[in-house]
Amino acid sequence: QVRLTESGGGLVQAGDSLKLACTLSGVTFDDYAMGWFRQGSGKREFVASMSWEADPENYADSVKGRFTVSRDGAKNALYLHMDSLKPEDTAVYYCAAHYRFRYSTYRRDDPRYFDYWGQGTQVTVSS
Repeated sequence: QVRLTESGGGLVQAGDSLKLACTLSGVTFDDYAMGWFRQGSGKREFVASMSWEADPENYADSVKGRFTVSRDGAKNALYLHMDSLKPEDTAVYYCAAHYRFRYSTYRRDDPRYFDYWGQGTQVTVSS
């Protein structure tokens, strides 16, 4: 059974850093493209993705230069290192996985591209 588990959220001040982690269990990690999304008061929005090892990273414009996504196949983990956090980064952050051998018509920055989701971790940035 596929399971995604996020951790690392919390309450920080503007300008601080935070690192989120997501572990994928129950399947072969390298078979899955991975991404991060967030949801504040509106709809769920794309943050970053890294489909597999050595794949180019993709970022939303709002986080480019501040966030870094990485994955570690040895630990079945996806990370999101967030620097220079802003109050507008406040949201529930979700990890998502897509079985890379399943064809999808959606872009990798579209939540409909992904098959599995974690429960989310809250990030709150105070001003």
